[in-house]
Amino acid sequence: MDKTYSHILAKHEDSGGLLLLEHLRLTALAAEKIASQVGLNPVLVKKGAILHDIGKASSVFQKTLKRDFVRPSGFIFRHEIASLFFLSLLKEEEKGPIIEMVAAHHKSVGNDVRELGVLDLDDLENSFCIHSKDFTSWVSDALGILSLLGFRVHDISLLEAEENYDFAIKYCRNLGLGYSLWKGVMMGADHLSSALGDKTEDELSRLFIQPDLSFYNRPNSLYPLSLCPSDDKRKHTLVKAPTGAGKTDFLLRRCRNRVFYTLPFQASINAMYDRLKSDLKNTDAQIYLLHAASKLKLEQGEWEEQIMQRHLGASIKVLTPHQMASIVFGIKGYESMLIDLKGCDVILDEIHTYSCEIQAIVLKIIEILVNADCRVHVGTATMPQVLYDRILEILGGKSNVYEVALPSEELKKFNRHEIHKIKTFEDAYPIITQALENRKKILVVCNQVKRAQSVYLLLKERYPKISIMLIHSRFKRSDRQKLEEQLKNIYNSSSDACIAVSTQVVEVSLDISFDLMITECAPIDAMIQRFGRVNRKRTFENIGIYKPIYVIAPYTGKEAHPYKEKVLRCSYEVLPDGGVLEEEKVQTILDKVYPDTQFMNLNYSGVIFDDKNQWTLQKLCHRAKSALLEVLEINSVSCILESDKEIYQNAKYIERSKLEIPASYKSVGFNNLQMLKIGSYPFIIPDKSYSEELGLDTSYAKSEYYNSFEMI
Repeated sequence: MDKTYSHILAKHEDSGGLLLLEHLRLTALAAEKIASQVGLNPVLVKKGAILHDIGKASSVFQKTLKRDFVRPSGFIFRHEIASLFFLSLLKEEEKGPIIEMVAAHHKSVGNDVRELGVLDLDDLENSFCIHSKDFTSWVSDALGILSLLGFRVHDISLLEAEENYDFAIKYCRNLGLGYSLWKGVMMGADHLSSALGDKTEDELSRLFIQPDLSFYNRPNSLYPLSLCPSDDKRKHTLVKAPTGAGKTDFLLRRCRNRVFYTLPFQASINAMYDRLKSDLKNTDAQIYLLHAASKLKLEQGEWEEQIMQRHLGASIKVLTPHQMASIVFGIKGYESMLIDLKGCDVILDEIHTYSCEIQAIVLKIIEILVNADCRVHVGTATMPQVLYDRILEILGGKSNVYEVALPSEELKKFNRHEIHKIKTFEDAYPIITQALENRKKILVVCNQVKRAQSVYLLLKERYPKISIMLIHSRFKRSDRQKLEEQLKNIYNSSSDACIAVSTQVVEVSLDISFDLMITECAPIDAMIQRFGRVNRKRTFENIGIYKPIYVIAPYTGKEAHPYKEKVLRCSYEVLPDGGVLEEEKVQTILDKVYPDTQFMNLNYSGVIFDDKNQWTLQKLCHRAKSALLEVLEINSVSCILESDKEIYQNAKYIERSKLEIPASYKSVGFNNLQMLKIGSYPFIIPDKSYSEELGLDTSYAKSEYYNSFEMI
């Protein structure tokens, strides 16, 4: 007999044909490692990991892994169901946890999106008969593999297999509300071993390393927070301080465990990732990056580095709140994220308030983090008092939260912006002309991509000899990556006059410093963040030196989008005109704009953790990603160019990501465009609608502009 069971595969022949025996062995190693970190029994978890895919030994499933397999209409076979046939090899007290590991490691057990959960299939048809087809011909292979992996085995008859199946179905039907740590471990281990293959064992040693953050113990009177003690015994932290006061270092000094660091925008978390990698390069900390285009950011890194970003066990993971929102709505994989988060330090840097949906989600995230025994550290330069008080309440009040704020005398040293109000962008031309003559660096910020494109073209025409660049969210992901590097490197190093035209993507944590800003009016907290890109480089010599910011009067109607007109008007009114924005008055200004913030109630929008700190979703179930997108009103889609269609069809994930252009569904979804049913299901847009200089121009993203007649 073939003792390696080389005829039993875990993966399709075209993906290398990994042996089932090896996949189960590697997954078990990963599961043991994870279990030991989160307080679950490693021996029991190992058994579950070995059993989780044993149903793949089925002769029915093995046929599906062959190159010549053609899936018949209506064909259904779920290997996790067949894996449940072997429960009688376990002790009675082991069965429940291992059912939780096996039954739902791919699908929600019930109400699955495609109705392929174990309970869905049991309700619809004779699931046992379908999944036990030819059982007597393949059960010996399955038992042989289990024996090699350390199981005590005995012959299992078809009747015993059915009894095991019935036991599992009954267990799943009787599950209560909550989430399953066992499932979270299984999903994390399975994803890890599937992605890394034969490199799994080497990479396991790099998981769950507590970072050495002693680098950030660097007192400097220029950064007053660096002089504040960070060893307060209270569990959580709330820090209010201006940009440049040393918030990042202070928040990291407050951390005692592995760290999750959240920031609102892709560009800002890319910058934070680079900063952390540089700061901690002489330690063994594993720093991961997670956002929609993080693989592109890491393309030049090692293969393992690219793979590990989306997996658990990082020393420090840098991400956006959107990536963490799965734990609020129960999106697929949320149990694995909760496993990863449990007991960690979580830094929430700059919670913006102008979106009540995002605000409500972040508050709910904080509630769940507290439930998961996390230490939560919130840092902000722009938070209304009503929101601050709500977060303080969620974190357990003053007895549980270390509150840090700079005294009035210290805040005065951070006054650096002189604000001027102007009516239209045309009013800014004399200001821009004079600044360019004085070799100043100018940042122009628009609230809408289309206006940023228009302003960029006007400036190019008016100042043809000046270096001018445009950056916003609707570029190909590869082009956007280049623009971020250009913005950071060229505009920081050159001494020549230049102009950058941007949208909100520059608001947070980008380490860029301009001499002057022209900005459209935005919500007051967003504007203060924008202002931080001007006169950012703080030295003892420039304390008390002010640089000008010109704010354009708010737009009305649709032109005010994506913000609310009332908030824009209030924000414009509270700003000084021709005077210094005084940091000690920022809190008063914020509270005038947001005097009585109404916290959106998400409990009726698919949230799985209610206001009584109770879980509302049944164990082993999850929800479709659309549950999150609907609440956020995110109708984000991807587009690719007509000329990139064939390349996209034949490319792998990273190459496809390079070609994708983010857009809103409203801007392209009703234009009679073709859609590819692969990858991210991108809309195909005419080549005329895109340029490397301007990005996506949605006015040409219509079928009548296709080059090929076949596309029309």
